[in-house]
Formats: sequence, structure tokens, C-alpha cells
Amino acid sequence: MKILITGIHGFVGTNLVRALSPHHTIYGLDIVSPPCAGVRRTYSWDELDAIPEVDAVIHLAAIVHIADLRDQDQSLTDTNVGLTRKILDYYNAHCEIDKFILFSSQSVFSDEKMLKSVVIDEDTPLSPSTPYGKSKAISERLASAEDFSTRKIYILRPAMIHGPGAKGNLPLLYSVIRRGIPWPLGRFENLRSMASVDNVTFIVNSLLTRDVDPGTYNVADDYPVSTNAIIRLINKSIGCRRARIWMLPKWLVRAVAKMGDGLHLPLDSTRLGKLTGNFVVSNEKIKSALGVDHLPVDAIEGLRRSLESFSQK
Repeated sequence: MKILITGIHGFVGTNLVRALSPHHTIYGLDIVSPPCAGVRRTYSWDELDAIPEVDAVIHLAAIVHIADLRDQDQSLTDTNVGLTRKILDYYNAHCEIDKFILFSSQSVFSDEKMLKSVVIDEDTPLSPSTPYGKSKAISERLASAEDFSTRKIYILRPAMIHGPGAKGNLPLLYSVIRRGIPWPLGRFENLRSMASVDNVTFIVNSLLTRDVDPGTYNVADDYPVSTNAIIRLINKSIGCRRARIWMLPKWLVRAVAKMGDGLHLPLDSTRLGKLTGNFVVSNEKIKSALGVDHLPVDAIEGLRRSLESFSQK
């Protein structure tokens, strides 16, 4: 197949190139266009008309936050929704393109779902509470307005994706533990769904190469993992025989996080919720659509691979 990937130089884009380029011809669309192994050519957004005929589009391009918080809501909407509208217009103008894959996010759900320990599935009502989540929800509505009966449009809502080159809370947590800093949140027992990038690329390749019903799908590993279990894996990966987990009182931790809200400390209430709250995502619909009982990479094995890549880096 000939595949166009927007946001190709990002974390997910580079991993998709690695997985897909041995079997497909890959073109990129991004704000920068340096040469990249496995990519025939990367075009700018002003060069849409110059892109050769392709069979499928994978839309990854998005920004997560804006430095100027005063303009964050509108800027994220203008950029993320604007790029989605632009690439959908391109898709509609080229009838030879058979499949369109839009990467959304679990951010289309609010943190209230986490606090209530709700298992998220595709029927869970959207309730974004962040500018990024709101922009993704609008992008989903744009894609959902297209005619699913004649063209295959897939909306993917991945849980936190991890793997080589990942950014975010997992590598941050790894760097903290590697410095010998104890984990002070041991009393918080939680379950969080994540997605190994290898499982993500497996799902994308399957959607491209199989006859799968269009629609919206959650993307997550087969089972959630607790933060305490991740801490133990990190300690094991750096050679510590015993995990440094402190069982501080929950009230004390919450008080420190509350102080962090006002003092802009590394631990604030939002980050505490993401590190210790439950957020469980069901992947049953995508597995049923693909006809598999399990995704190829086990949740714990995927985490081990990610931690090994952080160690090498």
C-alpha cells in the first residue's frame, strides 16, 4: 500500500514508519520535512496537492499544549481541529483513498471517570475537561460526520502509549526512580490501562490490510497495571533488588499535592490523579473486530521493553 502519515516525525509516527515501511510505501506530512529512513518523502501542509496518489491516510498531527495558557483553548482548537478538517478535505477530494485512520485520545473523557473507577468503552459519553481533550472530541465529530457506509474511517482512542522514544509520565517516573528517589505513593492502589506502541502498530497494520468494519475503537493493552507494579518493574530494570516504595499517609500526600497547585511544584493535584487514579480502558471491541483473543504484546512485557529503551537512552 501507499500510505500518508501526518505528524510523521512524532513518537507514534516514527514507530509506525519502523513497522510499516518494510511492506508499504510511506509518505509523510509534517511541519518539518527532514529525510527519514523508510519514508519516500515528507511534505509540508502547503504541499498537499503535490502528494502522489495514496491508498490510506493516518492522521497523527496534533499539539498537546500551548505555552501561553491564556490562548491554549482556542489555539488547540484552531490547530488540532483545523488540521483534521484540512486532511479530511484532502481525503474527500481523492476518491482513490480507501481508508482514513484518525488518532484521537482517551482525553476525550474527563478525570471524573478515573475517580469513579469506570471502565471506559466506546459507548462511554464524551466529557473532555482539558483544551486538548476538547479539540480531540471536536475532531472526532468531524470524522464521524463522514459517510461510514461507503468509506472506511477509523477513529482510534489510545490509552497512554509507551515505547522507545516515548515522552510523558512513564519516562519521567523512570528518571525519578533511577536517581534513587523513593516512590512515596505506595498506599495508593490503582489500575491504569496503557498501550504498548507495538500493539498500536499491530492494530494500525491490521486495519490497513484487513477488511475491518469502520468505527470508533479503544486501543489499550489487554489488562491494566498498577503504578506500584510499574515502580517494581523500574527498580528491577535498574538492578535494585528491593523496590523503594514508601507508604506515606494519603492525607499527607494530598496536602503536598495541594501545595504544589499553588507553588507549581512537580507534584500537583492533576499529576497525583494521573499517577494514582484508576483509568481502565476496555479493548474488547477492537479485538473482536480483528478476530483475536489477545494483542501480540503482553502488558508487562511491553513495559519491560519501554524501560529497557529508557535505560539504553
